[in-house]
Amino acid sequence: MQNKEMTTIEVAARFNALAQQEKWFEIQDELFAENVKSIEPPDSPYLKDAEGKALVREKGENWVKRITAAYKLATTEPVIAGNHFAIGREFDIEVSELGRVHINEIILYEVKEGKIVLEQFFY
Repeated sequence: MQNKEMTTIEVAARFNALAQQEKWFEIQDELFAENVKSIEPPDSPYLKDAEGKALVREKGENWVKRITAAYKLATTEPVIAGNHFAIGREFDIEVSELGRVHINEIILYEVKEGKIVLEQFFY
């Protein structure tokens, strides 16, 4: 039996269910394509771009390792348009070497063939 490819609406719904539980690595494992790209703003003082599922995972793991405290973590419901969806994300955290960091961002995701192929951060 062949698995049915998820639609963008289905990917966004599953993404949201996991995001509301702060299960970001599960999102990557389950929903990201092998060739996913993760793009930061050009002048980001926090993270750099990454390409490929393993390198995107490493980028996330390295960021999480630096978090020493979390005061606020919130994610909006996704807004869907065509093969894209966007979320709002707000966090207030302590990060080693940076101190307290408060970011209010929009993250845009692109879905192809039932998988996320792009995440792009705007903050």
